[in-house]
Amino acid sequence: MTGLEYFLPPILAACSAENRMVSPPLLCNAPIKYQYANRTNPTYKNTGKGSLKLQLINQRSDFSFALFSGGVSNPKLVALSNKVAFVNPNAPVYPRLAQGKTWDEMTVTWTSGYGINDAEPFVEWGLKGDEQRRSPAGTLTFDRNSLCGAPATTVGWRDPGFIHTSYLKELWPNVLYTYKLGHRLHNGSYIWSQNYQFRASPYPGQNSLQRVVIFGDMGKDEADGSNEYNNFQQGALDTTNQLIKDLKNIDIVFHIGDITYANGYLSQWDQFTSQIAPISSLVPYMLASGNHERDWPGTGSFYGNLDSGGECGVPVQNMFYVPAENRAKFWYSTDYGMFRFCIADTEHDWREGSEQYNFIEHCLASVDRQKQPWLIFLAHRVLGYSSATFYADDGSFAEPMGRESLQKLWQKYKVDIAIYGHAHNYERTCPIYQNICTNNEKHFYKGILNGTIHVVAGGAGAGLAEFSTFQPKWSIFRDYDYGFVKLTAFNHSNLLFEYKKSSNGSVYDSFRISRDYKDILACTMDSCPSTTLAS
Repeated sequence: MTGLEYFLPPILAACSAENRMVSPPLLCNAPIKYQYANRTNPTYKNTGKGSLKLQLINQRSDFSFALFSGGVSNPKLVALSNKVAFVNPNAPVYPRLAQGKTWDEMTVTWTSGYGINDAEPFVEWGLKGDEQRRSPAGTLTFDRNSLCGAPATTVGWRDPGFIHTSYLKELWPNVLYTYKLGHRLHNGSYIWSQNYQFRASPYPGQNSLQRVVIFGDMGKDEADGSNEYNNFQQGALDTTNQLIKDLKNIDIVFHIGDITYANGYLSQWDQFTSQIAPISSLVPYMLASGNHERDWPGTGSFYGNLDSGGECGVPVQNMFYVPAENRAKFWYSTDYGMFRFCIADTEHDWREGSEQYNFIEHCLASVDRQKQPWLIFLAHRVLGYSSATFYADDGSFAEPMGRESLQKLWQKYKVDIAIYGHAHNYERTCPIYQNICTNNEKHFYKGILNGTIHVVAGGAGAGLAEFSTFQPKWSIFRDYDYGFVKLTAFNHSNLLFEYKKSSNGSVYDSFRISRDYKDILACTMDSCPSTTLAS
């Protein structure tokens, strides 16, 4: 079988696989993507004639197309094209907004080919229609020595370019701002991106309509039908396109782990940031860390597997900003109006007595529920409840030690909803504590929940995960399909939860919570502080 592939640069010798994360075609410089030459002409093998279309994105270098025989298992170079170049391969691209460490700060991260010795990066921004100001940006990058193993350090390596982050501060709540990315060259000339806009976050506790989208395990896919390494995220474009279509009704996005599935093939980070740019350039795109970002043996990850392909957290920590104290420890809290989000890092120890456990308790305990009644816990691996086959077969129905370590915190601080990825499907539990449903309602919760609703929303793109044939009593809804979750806070008393299909945006599952502040204060099992009989 013959394939057409494109590379940068075209180093076309064969290389052997160092471990199971190195996939064919086994070339010393992995192709960014490839198509089979008979994709559009089934008679190609007999006629030698055909045509293919491949979409190129700016990845800071020239491209070449290479024609191979022998298929992916034994590729032999037949022909190499001339180079294809962008007008300015160094141009600033793929902006990613994220909330800063305070409610009135927005960060803008982007990629370019300009290092600090080439140009000065900045963002020009301001109120729409007003005079614009400029904020400088810091610049990061990383090299092979920062990574931990193959394929990231070998066949999958590709220069990531330069990653810039600017901090836009003292924003007015809910106000529309415009911005564009800039680089001032040393000769005094400027390189500009196109114009973008974003709406500043609401003040913590502000009573206004607030809409949040949450999902995990999306990855990327090729709009031109090409194959790529780790080519199993067939639902990624459907999810991405549904979010783009409904973007006017979305205020902030949380992608809770397994971001790109690059797994050590670093060109895929550009592919992913290009795919989500229509979203991340307009609304904050917040992340949690997953096994395919962080895990690698002997590097301090809680799980000692090869899932990151040697990345060991380095690309995601540089390519995206999160308001963590230390991005190598990917846990943080962020406020959005009436919401408090506590984001855990399941690839580091969360058990009682750990540094992260103390963070989680502080995040849950420090929120003022009168102002921010909606308390949401987010993590990649399922620390709560899942009846996915791989959890059910172990008998744990979640990560071992997850519930045992954290359920007393969820209950004590009255977490409303906990949402996870990792299991590539959708599942919702009843309000639950210690494996027992604390409320028998399914669609309209009025007053006290008495427990936490646990949701798996890991079906945003990667290959779907089967459920066990046995459905536990606590499992209210399950869906073996691609989709995402949306939370809508109408005010301090009313929240709508929706699970939507990625294929068409239709709502498959939903519920409402309606309550007053006194319902949050009310005592439930293991949630009451000590009282005194003194008068």
